[in-house]
Amino acid sequence: MELRVLRYFLAVAEEGNITWAAQLLRISQPTLSRQLKQLEEELGVTLFHRGPHTITLTDEGRLLRERAQTIVSLADKTEIELKQTENEISGEIVIGCGEVRAMTFLSQRMTAFRKLHPNVRFQVTSTTSDVIQDQIEQGLMDFGLLTEPIDVSQYEYRRLDVPDHWGVLVPEHHPLASHDAVTPDDLTGTPLILPARESVRKVLVNWFGTERAERLTIAGYCNLPSNGANMTANGMGLFMCYDLGNTYPDVRMIPLSPTLTCGTVFVWKKQGARSPAATEFERFVNS
Repeated sequence: MELRVLRYFLAVAEEGNITWAAQLLRISQPTLSRQLKQLEEELGVTLFHRGPHTITLTDEGRLLRERAQTIVSLADKTEIELKQTENEISGEIVIGCGEVRAMTFLSQRMTAFRKLHPNVRFQVTSTTSDVIQDQIEQGLMDFGLLTEPIDVSQYEYRRLDVPDHWGVLVPEHHPLASHDAVTPDDLTGTPLILPARESVRKVLVNWFGTERAERLTIAGYCNLPSNGANMTANGMGLFMCYDLGNTYPDVRMIPLSPTLTCGTVFVWKKQGARSPAATEFERFVNS
């Protein structure tokens, strides 16, 4: 499979129409159709269901799209890293992070680093810890800002002294909205929205205690605080998340009692080639 053809395939998968994809790629429609047919023959599978006006992916096509996105992203990242001058560090550093207070530390370090190396760009992607770890392993991300609990044995890392405190978002007119703090007993029997990450949910189960945890009413799971806040404001349940000091419409953040905190770790892969920019940023963060 040629990288060029994979780009053609992804364009068609995104547009759902060969004519539109051909216009986007600035090639003729017959040329694009021929390239896709040759790709299917090479792989021995059908990648598209072809309709009169649109085309959709088969199961094999969806699998190839997932793999092709990884391959093309890694190729693009490698090209950027290699196109840098010998005298000045340049290129792109990719960092995955959750929404945590330690982001302030990272933002300050990125700002200071760019004053020294203005030709370096940072790409920051907010996503879950599981996705970040997968992307670091695949070489698509250089660093990750992860919340504990996390197994750091496979990484080089720096543990940041910026704890996050847990709280619960409640609607403004909810009986708990006037409380200074909420206890496990306050939340038992109340519909709750919990984080999607299983290892984090185990931390909350420990906070409730085994007996109370078995009696919890789980309304759903959510990763992003803004979405969780919206679900809470619309009556789905109380969202348990980190208190980042943010405010959201029609809800209030109430701290937990007893207090529950978690740490944050800045990680990077132990082994494997990295760009000069990423290597220098590692030294800078740890200086």
